[in-house]
Order: sequence, then structure tokens, then C-alpha cells
Amino acid sequence: MRVILWRVVFLVALSAAGAAPPALACTSLLVTPGASADGASIITYSCDGVFHPILSHHPAADHEPGSTRAIREWDGTVRGEVPEMPHTYAYTRLMNEHQVAIGETTFDGRMELQNKKALLHYWLLMQLALERAKTAREAVDVITSLAGKYGYRSTGESFSIADPNEAWILEMIGCGEDCTGAVWVARRLPDGMISAHANMARIGEFPRDDPDNCLYSDNVISLAVERGYYDPASGAPFNFREAYDPADAGKKRNTATRVWSLYRRAAPSRHFSSDFHRGVPGAKDYPLWIRPDEKLTLADVMALLRDHYEGTDLDMTKGVDAGPFGNPNRWRPLSWTVDSTRYGWERPISTQQTGFSMIAEARRGLPDPVGGVLWYGVDDTYTTCWFPLYCGVDEVPESFATGSLDRFSWDSAFWVFNLVANYAGLKYSYMIQDIQTVQRELEGDFLAMQPSVEKTAVDLYRTDPAAARRFLTAYSVAAGERVTRRWRKLAEHLITKYNDGYVREDGHSRAVGYPESWLRTVVKLRPKQFLLEPAHRDTTGENLPY
Repeated sequence: MRVILWRVVFLVALSAAGAAPPALACTSLLVTPGASADGASIITYSCDGVFHPILSHHPAADHEPGSTRAIREWDGTVRGEVPEMPHTYAYTRLMNEHQVAIGETTFDGRMELQNKKALLHYWLLMQLALERAKTAREAVDVITSLAGKYGYRSTGESFSIADPNEAWILEMIGCGEDCTGAVWVARRLPDGMISAHANMARIGEFPRDDPDNCLYSDNVISLAVERGYYDPASGAPFNFREAYDPADAGKKRNTATRVWSLYRRAAPSRHFSSDFHRGVPGAKDYPLWIRPDEKLTLADVMALLRDHYEGTDLDMTKGVDAGPFGNPNRWRPLSWTVDSTRYGWERPISTQQTGFSMIAEARRGLPDPVGGVLWYGVDDTYTTCWFPLYCGVDEVPESFATGSLDRFSWDSAFWVFNLVANYAGLKYSYMIQDIQTVQRELEGDFLAMQPSVEKTAVDLYRTDPAAARRFLTAYSVAAGERVTRRWRKLAEHLITKYNDGYVREDGHSRAVGYPESWLRTVVKLRPKQFLLEPAHRDTTGENLPY
């Protein structure tokens, strides 16, 4: 079945991602039209967690007057209902037919404000907004009004919302067990700016007299005063993040470091300090938005999402923790204890437990089915391959719409990408080069083909919109299946080339051993165990036991 109903599958996927606080899941980047090279609004979303993503398309629908939408528990029990709209819009994953796209990261915040008796979790609000909103601002209104009327059930959440003209950050948290509604602030990014969030609230001080660019709930300050989170008598201006998501050094390290890395790479001239994300007392938070040094291309955005802090003091491909072959992956849990002292790994933007990631482009001057593109990939952003899904499609690639976390399958793109990424851990510094070669080949082709594909689609749309949608569907499905087929071949190639520690090329297997820097570490730690007597030294290894 090519089209999977989004309601059940997306809820399962996002609940798994959002229910793993130790992983501090998800990273998002927002780019306004004036900050992108081609005038597109762009938002990104890496959905991290232990789950098998299922890509799906949800068609537009008409509903009878008075009909309702049942809100269910995981076991199917109906918890409540909301009125259905006369007409709901089509969407694929997290972008609808009007080029409205939504992403999120969970910041949790004040846990005592969660209302577990309320009706609507954040992922339901995202779904309902995609069904009901034609603009980003409308999506903000849908999310906040439904949460206000029916109750917000999740912990603190940051939403990225974009359309062809605007990009917004909406941050929301509950108002307590005995309160129906939510506390929230939404800010529109000034054109020419970019922003980012990664599991920590980002909105600090905000204007209360600029409704075109800043919206907020009536209780945003009063609840903080009532709960003792803010004292107006202090003379300090109200700060949403400090009131509702106070962060200790540990949280800053696992969240703000990712924002810092996106900013430092997009605007190196700013020389952003590491003090805040390292928890230095009194250090200033990073700005809610910045202007990049250069306008960002889609390829630039893809590159920004592939990051282990390479080239910095935090470079996860360096050091004994990266092993002999520079593997940047660190297995969970992120923190551990040795001799009563707590330690923690870095949490990068690229991480092996990503389920899926997306880059949503929304562009003016094009028909909606052509202007909206959801670049989609599964598994780690560093080793994935994003392919284009136009928002006018009515099918998705079968290999991305099937599979289960309980059973490996060559038919599942998720499992094929996981096989490649996990196998690469055996000899990472070698195999990542093979992976990136194929990645560049495919993504380069898709980017190069985009102008001609869209010209054909626009020409078709002028005379036959339905034909244009069929064309874009066929192209998008073929692109996704091409990626999966090529990744299967890549898996076979890697297993053949890198077998039993050897590297096989041109019909010959050669022993490449370990990097000298790592061998020196081994000798330093265990100087006598591996020492060979001079009489038995053999640099070829041929006289040693096989």
C-alpha cells in the first residue's frame, strides 16, 4: 500500500521521538526568504528517537456539517473529539498542499505545567494545523486556538512554521493540571534572518505591542507571576525562556551547542562564543535570530545539518572516544558515572538515532504544487540522502512507506540506510568517503534536475493542473526509489570492499592497520603488553600467527 494513513503512523513515530528526554531529540533551522539564495522560506527538522518512520500522504477531504474528529489513545480508546472542518487540506509528512510546513523540538520546561488530562498533544496540533491552514500565521492561530479550547497535553514545545512568505517560531507549554489551555509566544522572523532551536526554549524577551510580528497568550506573564517564576518587582524584563524553561549547564550543553554550531557555520564573522553552551555563569544566550554572512542555498542548508562539530575543540571525529577510525557516533546514554563523577558525551546535530529528517522549501512565484518541496531522508543526517517530494504529490515511494523496527527488510529504506550507517562504524574514516561519494552523486543530480523538472511542471500546470500533479508524483516517487536502490548497491559494495578488516580494491585485499596516532595511544596506555622482542620484529606480519 503506497499511501499510509498519516494519523496513526505519525502519532506513533513522533511519540517515540518525543518520549525520549535523555536523547534530547530533534534539531530545527529556519531560513526566511531574504536569507535564502533563491528567495525560499526553508525550515528543517530532524526527528530523533527509537522508531521506524513511515512516510505517508494524507489526501484532502470534505466533511459533512456537524462531523467531528475522534481523538484517540494508542489503544484506540476515544478520549474526546474536535469539530471537523468542512474541507481539510492534503499534506505529505509535514508540508501541506499550500506550502505550509511545520517542524518541532521538545524543550519540556516546567514539568509541573503539563496537563495530562488535556486533549491535544503537540503532534495532533501539527496535524490539525496542516489540515486547516493556508499560511504560517493561520497555522499559529489553529494551534493556539485549539490548545486554548481543548487543552494542551504535552510538555514544552518549540514549533517551526513557514509558508512562501514568512517563518515563525511558536513556543508553547501547558498551564497546569487544573488549567485548560496553554501558555505561548509566537514570533515572526524578520526577513533576511535565520533562527534555530534544539530542545531548549529560544524566545526570551518579546514585544507586547507588535501584533504583526509577535503574538502571545493572555496568561503568558500572569501565570509566571502566579507560579513564582517571575517577580515584576525585580525590575527585570519578562523573559519567556527564563520563566518557563530555566536551563542548567547540562541542558545548555546538550541543546544550545547545536544552535551555536548552526550559527557559527552560517555566520563565521560573528565568532559566537562557546561560553553559553558550556554553562559559563552569566554568559549571554545566542540571539533568537541572526543574519547569515551569505544567503544560504539549499545545498548550504543540507551541509549545515551534517555536523559533529568538525573543526572545533568539540570535534567528535577526534580523540580516543572516536576510536581508531574517527567514528563520531556515541552510544546512549549520553551521560555516565565513573568513580562517583558524572560525565557526558557531546550531542551533535547529526546523530545515529535520527528516524527521519526533512528540509521544507516554500517558494513564491510558483504554483503551490511546484513551489513546495519536502526534501526527505531517513536515519542519520550525515549519512542520509535527501530526495525531493513536491507538495503536489498524491503518492509516496513504497520503500519509505513500509517496514517495522522489529524486523530488518531490504524493502525498507530506513533499514537499508541503517545497515550502511552501522556497518560504516567498523572503519568509519574509510567508508564515510564511499558514502559521501554516492550522497553527492544523488543529491547533486536532484539539485541539477530541479529547474528543468519544475519548468515542465509549471508548463503543464498552466493547461492541466492534474497532469502537473501526476508528473510531480511520478518524479518524486521515482527519486525516492532510485535512492533506495542505490543505497542497497552501496551496502553490498561496502560489505565486499571492507571485509575482515581488509580493504579490497582492484581484485586485491590489503591490510591497512590502524592510524599511527591511535597506535601511539595504545602503546602509551599499555606499553608492555604489545611489545615484540627485537629478534621477532617483522614489519610485514607474515611470520606472525595469522
